[in-house]
Amino acid sequence: MEFTHPIVIDPTGRDIHGEADRIRERGPVTPVELPHGVPAWAVSSAPLLKRLLTDPRVSKDARRHWHRWLDGEVSPDWPLYTWVSVRNMFTAYGTEHKRLRTLVSKAFTARRTAALRPRIEEITATLLDRVAKAGAGGGADGHAVDLREEFCYPLPIQVIGELLGLPEELGPELRIVVDGVFHTSADAAEVADIYARFYAVLGELVAVKRAAPGDDLTSALIAAHEEESGTRLSEQELLDTLMLMISAGHETTVNLLDNAVHALLTHPDQLAHVRGGRASWDDVIEETLRAEAPVASLPLRYAVEDLPLGELGGPDGQVIRKGEAILAAYSAAGRDPEQHGPDAGAFDVTRAVKDHLAFGYGAHHCLGAPLGRLEAGVALPALFERFPGLTLAVPEDELRPVDSFISHGHRTLPVLTG
Repeated sequence: MEFTHPIVIDPTGRDIHGEADRIRERGPVTPVELPHGVPAWAVSSAPLLKRLLTDPRVSKDARRHWHRWLDGEVSPDWPLYTWVSVRNMFTAYGTEHKRLRTLVSKAFTARRTAALRPRIEEITATLLDRVAKAGAGGGADGHAVDLREEFCYPLPIQVIGELLGLPEELGPELRIVVDGVFHTSADAAEVADIYARFYAVLGELVAVKRAAPGDDLTSALIAAHEEESGTRLSEQELLDTLMLMISAGHETTVNLLDNAVHALLTHPDQLAHVRGGRASWDDVIEETLRAEAPVASLPLRYAVEDLPLGELGGPDGQVIRKGEAILAAYSAAGRDPEQHGPDAGAFDVTRAVKDHLAFGYGAHHCLGAPLGRLEAGVALPALFERFPGLTLAVPEDELRPVDSFISHGHRTLPVLTG
């Protein structure tokens, strides 16, 4: 395929769905231009993307398989640099990915996730009290409350903090640096500052846990080793794995909660289905993940060799060349009419098939997906039970998106608690 007339991706993510529609209209595989003029192929067909995500000829290791990296064309001032340069299972390939994922899986177990439920319930109740206090007074309708700030954001960050055993004093700095990772229009100075501060926080966390290990994920990652070889995570792998756990585990859940609340408040008929027992909260969660993917587009994957797309069910005669980059367009794929019919763009909790790729697929399927679903499964019903009259405090067109083409949510979500 010739890389001509690419869609220039808006780094601020001002119109996630409009951009996804334009990508999808150009075909299942479309040339796009990322920040700093970096080219990639955006894949918006759900069936084709699934096949690529499980194809051994597709890698996530830029150091081995991206020709721009190998040619020295990717510099640390690129806003997405850390997305492709970190050394953890997110950017690993083949046996190296298997080694890293095995080590992390030993620490991030189903038991550890399930054990968090009582604490998630406690945090949720405390935050709902805070929302009620913030919304009290001001007449019959009360005060407008920024639900993202008061509820959707602090819940996942507190859960991640407890999971990792994060000292309380590191919490405020952690929030700042996590937000910075998803700021895809940041300039070179901002990029350098954020990652220096992120590694400083992680270094402090690791030092604390080495001195006094606890029953937490950080201590478990430090101790994790392969049974046969005895190998452990290197220091860089440990820090970058913690960065992955915090960034991915937090941002996706914030946006899942934020988008689910927004979807229900702007589609009262769908909320009525839940309250009438015609749909469950699991239905809400899965339909939100499909129609409002928390991660709109995920960088990057690379062709290990030439990929004839016709062999994968894609367009005949089109080939992604060895060393070229691939952007997984999850937002576009979630609303793919080929997968979900002509009403794919509609939010419908009664939809029979809600298949999505919001947590990835194949070898790189998100290990934290059960935790995200658990948090949403506790938080959403508790929120709507506590505030049955919850409504948006501003017209929908006044809501602003987060400043990112990767992260899909709202910068603020003003509501009246009723």
